[in-house]
Amino acid sequence: MARLSNQEGLADWLPGRLAEERPVVTVIGDSILDGWWDGTIERFCREAPAPVVQVQRRDFAPGGAANTAMNLAAMGAEVRFISLIGEDPAGRTLLDQLRSAGVDVSHVVSHPAMTTTTKFRVSSGGQVMLRLDDSATDLPAEGLRHMADAIPEALPGSSAVVLCDYGAGALEGAVREAILENLGPGSEGGQSTPAVVRQDILVVVDAHYPGQWADLKPDLATPNAQEAARLLGTELPGGAARCPFVEAHADQLLRASGAGAVVVTLDREGTLTVRPGGTSQEPATHRTWARPQAEKQASGAGDTFVAALTIARAAGLPLTTSVDLAQAAADVVVHRPGTSVCTTDELAKHLRGFADTALTDAELARQVEEHRREGKRIVLTNGCFDVLHRGHTRYLNQAKQLGDVLVVALNSDSSVRKLKGPDRPVNHEADRAAVIAALSCVDHVIVFDTPTPIPLIDLLQPDIYAKGGDYTPEMLQETVAVERYGGTVTILDYVAEHSTTAVLERIRATGDGPQT
Repeated sequence: MARLSNQEGLADWLPGRLAEERPVVTVIGDSILDGWWDGTIERFCREAPAPVVQVQRRDFAPGGAANTAMNLAAMGAEVRFISLIGEDPAGRTLLDQLRSAGVDVSHVVSHPAMTTTTKFRVSSGGQVMLRLDDSATDLPAEGLRHMADAIPEALPGSSAVVLCDYGAGALEGAVREAILENLGPGSEGGQSTPAVVRQDILVVVDAHYPGQWADLKPDLATPNAQEAARLLGTELPGGAARCPFVEAHADQLLRASGAGAVVVTLDREGTLTVRPGGTSQEPATHRTWARPQAEKQASGAGDTFVAALTIARAAGLPLTTSVDLAQAAADVVVHRPGTSVCTTDELAKHLRGFADTALTDAELARQVEEHRREGKRIVLTNGCFDVLHRGHTRYLNQAKQLGDVLVVALNSDSSVRKLKGPDRPVNHEADRAAVIAALSCVDHVIVFDTPTPIPLIDLLQPDIYAKGGDYTPEMLQETVAVERYGGTVTILDYVAEHSTTAVLERIRATGDGPQT
């Protein structure tokens, strides 16, 4: 399979390019049929102080591992699905919806002694009142053996395998043995080596108990906060303290999961990726921020995240870019009620929505004032941000962590020419604004045309003014303006090897221009 360039960013054409790659992804795991029943409440029942919901709408959608498979197919992957379901109406509904989405269900085992797990959510006025779970207590051993037999049949040609283990039993016994035999590390001359079939296959573990798959040595593990807490054997703190806590325990998370990298999903706090060591090209930690809106009764955003992360990595994108893209995909579905998927077109539209998002001075001032009323700390930084690279994203992530709201002021095209020369910028200010706005760490973007951002500083009076480079506060003209109203100037890391100038010099030296 062709590999996408390591310089890809979150441009709106990227989801389409990923879909064109058509990576083959095998999903193995616990299937669920999600039922969403909605109605009106006008009275309470006579038997107990419980509301009577007059059901007006019944919707069903694949959930669990089946939702991961649906999302992968919606983003362009060729999906092979391995699971165990019942020969019941729920199982038939599940298969019909998977087939309609283009998922290969030839490896799904239907067994008469199996009950297809179904979760019925009863809601009214957008509020879930009750959830009813119907599932098997004991999975038929014969069905698990058939699942195990399907694994070596489905793996050839796969670029990635996703294990969706929600503790329902489908990945136990013979199935677990088949997974470890075909995808786990082997032993050769006393040295741990990948199994033959594992070569060139990305293995992703999305499990309620990820530590149970440590022997598999997966490339990625994607625990949520509760699952990460299980790995650590302790409770995670709440709110903003969770990310620093996870980062401080990165080595323990990596050891307990056995994974090459761990991406911890933290709901409204976004995600934190940890990996051993880290390099200038791929840092040891990477943070994304969610874009929460009014609370919706959404389910399965984690499945969407895993699917987007997998297809991006399978196509060769860097882990940091893949995680950013996965966060964007999750942001699409988390704002919808029910269980849903993010399609290629929807993800492209979401990224395209960041175009022309640069605010005017007056609009930004109003937004900042609203944030202040909510008790949020405002961080302002500025720069050209031409030819976006990892030095930029690392710096902007650091700036975000200084407060609650990050405002990025972009030098206009004319000011970039004055600063950098007649051949700059490479990218127009509207394009630069759209790419910067698409980063999950950035809340607002504005373009300024003055020699310095001092007029903007005077207008917004940010709590923190952040600047990257080999400066000291005393060297900056902006320091006096910031300190005049009691703000703070913070100097962030200077990453010389990631400068835009260095990137352009490498492009000119190799003759590799931007690809269309």
